Amino acid sequence: MDRKKQQKRFVFASLAPAVILMLVFMVYPTFNIFLMSMFKWGGLSPKKTFIGLDNFKMLISDKFFIQSFQNTILLIVVVTIFTFFFAIFFANLLVREKVKGANVFRVVFYVPNILSVAVISAVFAQIYAVDAGGLLNSIIRVFKPDTWKNIQFLGDSNIILFSIAGAMIWQAIGYYMVMYMASISSISEHLFEAAEIEGASKYQQFFQITLPLIWENIRTTLTFFVISTINMAFLFVSILTSGGPNGSSEVFLSYLYKQAYNNASYGYGMAIGVVVFLFSFAMSAILNKITERESIQM
Repeated sequence: MDRKKQQKRFVFASLAPAVILMLVFMVYPTFNIFLMSMFKWGGLSPKKTFIGLDNFKMLISDKFFIQSFQNTILLIVVVTIFTFFFAIFFANLLVREKVKGANVFRVVFYVPNILSVAVISAVFAQIYAVDAGGLLNSIIRVFKPDTWKNIQFLGDSNIILFSIAGAMIWQAIGYYMVMYMASISSISEHLFEAAEIEGASKYQQFFQITLPLIWENIRTTLTFFVISTINMAFLFVSILTSGGPNGSSEVFLSYLYKQAYNNASYGYGMAIGVVVFLFSFAMSAILNKITERESIQM
């Protein structure tokens, strides 16, 4: 009996610090966001006015919030599709095709992921620059020297989101490529040898062997795509465009930050935070559901 009590005390003592930290730094702040979203408050003033769901009603008619919502969804879709395609393509290429120096390429592709967003943003600011130093404009000008007019990649509201997406995709490819490489490397070589004997092409091997066997890893990364895009979009937008021009590159978190801290509308900003939280949770649940399939084991 004493031994069982000691085991229970040991388990409690081991779990207590983690539980306390989770409650203090995750559960309480999350609850506080929901609570503050129902108040009209500047953030610093001691005066708080309870207004119920009025902040959420204002969101529905806020055209800048709606635009930031649309921009976020566009970035999630574009970044997810292109990052997944390039990451799985290069991962399969480096593992299955036995490329010489694969480890070197793995490091090269992963380097952007360990660079700070500030550094990556500075690099892409030069790539997208309008003046003579802009890499993209300089390259395009080579093919159209007489008729070409410089493109404002970070100033044209029609293409600015795609410019931001390009930087985000470049930054993320290496991280997911390494994850997919690890999964593909764990697949038994005998399966591919048997498929080749049966006459299966590389294309068929990828879709009938590789993809099904790493599907659980892909499902996990799809959730990462959503969460990381929402977070990283805020950083890239804040550094590259500050939400401009005229809010055309504003995203969820950048608009939240401006409302809560620049415009002293803390309660309204927390209402946006609630929407972001629920949106992220809903997207993750939907992706998890629609990608659900019977697990295949080797």
